[in-house]
Amino acid sequence: MSAIAFYISGHGFGHAARQIEVINALRACEPRLEVHAVTAAARRLFDRTATPPVHVHARACDTGVVQIDSLRLDARATIERAHAFHRDLPARAAEEAQWLAEARVRLVVGDLPPLAFAAAAAAGVPSVALGNFTWDWIYEGYSDEVRRCPDLVPAIRRAHGQAAAAWRMPIGGGFAGFKSVIDVPMVARHARHARGAVRRALDLPLDRPLALISFGGYGLESPGFASLDCLDRYGVVFTVESRAAAPPARAGVHVIHEDEMYARGFQYQDLVAAVDVVVTKPGYGILSECIANGAAMLYTSRGHFVEYDALVEHMPRYVRCRFLDQDALLAGRWRDALDDLVAQPPPPEALPTNGAEVAAEKILSMIE
Repeated sequence: MSAIAFYISGHGFGHAARQIEVINALRACEPRLEVHAVTAAARRLFDRTATPPVHVHARACDTGVVQIDSLRLDARATIERAHAFHRDLPARAAEEAQWLAEARVRLVVGDLPPLAFAAAAAAGVPSVALGNFTWDWIYEGYSDEVRRCPDLVPAIRRAHGQAAAAWRMPIGGGFAGFKSVIDVPMVARHARHARGAVRRALDLPLDRPLALISFGGYGLESPGFASLDCLDRYGVVFTVESRAAAPPARAGVHVIHEDEMYARGFQYQDLVAAVDVVVTKPGYGILSECIANGAAMLYTSRGHFVEYDALVEHMPRYVRCRFLDQDALLAGRWRDALDDLVAQPPPPEALPTNGAEVAAEKILSMIE
C-alpha cells in the first residue's frame, strides 16, 4: 500500500480545509491509499470532513503568522518565531526524514511549509508544493522585521529548491526557488445539499436574505454585534462550536451549533451555500467557498498581510463583494453595505474550482 504525507500549515483553517478536499479526492480514486497529515491545524477539521482513515500527527511544521485575533497580527513576533523555527530547519528535517522512512512514505505534499520539502529531500522521497502562496512572500511584506533576520527568506527558498515542483492555485504570490511551477485550478469545498434543504434542516428562515459571520479559527467578538442595524431586513447567522458556547438568543440572529450541524450530515460549505452573504476577512478558504457556492462577500481589512492585497485585487472578477471598514463592522453598521451588495449583478468571470480532483490525479500519477 502506498503512503503519502501531507505537511499542512496550521495557520487558520484554509490550508487544512483545502488539503482535506485533495485527500478526499484521492480517497475517491484510490481507497487503499495510506494518508498521513502532519499539522498543528485543529484535529476536528479532519474528524469532521476527511474521508477516513487519515493519520493526523499533531505537530507544527511551520509558524505561519502570529495572530492576535482574526483582524490583528503581530509582525515582529511573526518574523521572530519564523526565524527561530527555520534556523533549525536541517535538524528538524532530519527528524522528519526518519519518521518518513519509518512510515514508508512515497510522496510528500506541502501546503506550504518549507520543512516538508527539506524533510522529503533528506528522506530521499519526492515532494510537491500545493497552495496559492509561499511564506517567504508573506514574510517579505514585513520588510523592517525581515531585515533583522536576513537568513530567514534564503532558508525558505533553499527548501523550495528541494521540491520536485510547485502546483500553484490561483490568486496569491511567491513561489521563488521552485524548479518548476505549474498552475492548477482553485481547490474549493462544494455544498452537497440544496439551499432550501439546509435552511429547513437548520431552522433558518426561508423568506429573507441571510448573512453568515465567518472569521475562521481566531474568532471575532464585538459589543456592536448586539445592536446590528440590519436585522429588520436580514437574518444574521453565527456558528459556535457547541450548544454550551452559544450566545443569548435574540430576534433576527440565528445560532448554528457546529457539532450538531456536522452530526446531522451537513458541512460548513453547505451553510455558505444556504446564505446570501458571508461577512468575513479575505482569505483563500472562505473566498474559494464563496466562489464555489455562489455566496457574496462583505469583507473587512485584516492587518498587513500581503495575500490580502492579491485577493482583494482579483475578487471582483469572481465573486460579488464589498468592503466594510472595521469601525462599521465592529459597531454593527451593516445595513447599507448589505443592501448594496445583494443588489450587485453576478460576477463577470467564472473560475474553475475542481483543483482537488486535478491535484489528486497528479499525485496518483507520481506514485504509480
